[in-house]
Amino acid sequence: MRRDLLLRASGLAERGELFALVTVVRREPPSSARVGDTAIVTENGDYFGWVGGGCTRETVLREVQRAIAEGAPRLLNLSPEPAAEHRPGLVALPMTCHSGGTVEIYIEPVLPAPRLLLFGISPAVRTLARIGHAMGYRVDVVDPDADKADFPEAGSVLREIEPGAVPRGACVLVATMGDRDIEVIEAVLPLAPAYLGVIASRTRFAQLRDALLARGASRDALERIAAPAGLDIGARTPDEIALSIMAQIVERRRAAATQQPAAPTAPEPQREAVDPICGMSVTIAGARHVAEFQGSNYYFCCGGCRTKFLADPARYLSSGAGAGTAR
Repeated sequence: MRRDLLLRASGLAERGELFALVTVVRREPPSSARVGDTAIVTENGDYFGWVGGGCTRETVLREVQRAIAEGAPRLLNLSPEPAAEHRPGLVALPMTCHSGGTVEIYIEPVLPAPRLLLFGISPAVRTLARIGHAMGYRVDVVDPDADKADFPEAGSVLREIEPGAVPRGACVLVATMGDRDIEVIEAVLPLAPAYLGVIASRTRFAQLRDALLARGASRDALERIAAPAGLDIGARTPDEIALSIMAQIVERRRAAATQQPAAPTAPEPQREAVDPICGMSVTIAGARHVAEFQGSNYYFCCGGCRTKFLADPARYLSSGAGAGTAR
């Protein structure tokens, strides 16, 4: 990969932005792409690098969005006869570049490291910071008496929580041992953490729950708190308690990943049109190649298809490619 792309990827990862590495892994002439050609494509559609002609751009952008949403890589095959491709795990799509040829493109989404936010400086918290770091989490510790020297694995050690420092989907442990428990839980609850555990006895947490209810906390949200935090594995020592908590975090994150999303809350799908030349689906919002004919707009995957259409629009529309209208 080119040095400038490596540096850009590093910067995106450091900021926790979603993007994908896109690489040409196979080609057949006369495709202009070459094996090893690489691009970086962000969740917002910013495109850096090269993996073939401009006619592949819309396809790559669309498939990157899907890979990021699913959190899984995709292998694309763009060829003149996609129906002939039947390999397992392959997404076969039509090659729309007029130069022809076949190109296979591997899309690997790069997702931010999961966040583990620890409130407190108890021995169990120190062990959990080490375990979380070893498992690839970004660990942040918050406590007025926290010392970076005690948490060398932590990405940051904060005296107090900063606005916006708790991202949605973070895993949170409250181990403040009676000091500011209510304030910390109250601040974290609305942010829908993937996991919220509290190191406290059942009696102590019952008191916390009643106090939080009196302050207006949601009963459903409080029911999702793990207290005492950790799976019941008979843990006694701080290290064992930390292990039981990380096991519970893994258990809940895996369970959440297998749940089907609620259908009604999904955003409306983007409106698409069909390119009347090649039959490719084109997202209407932000489409780069558009032509107007007899009062209707038609959308194209690339400039070549648009040029071909403009040369004889009636020919393609009369052949049944009514294809340019939104769907």
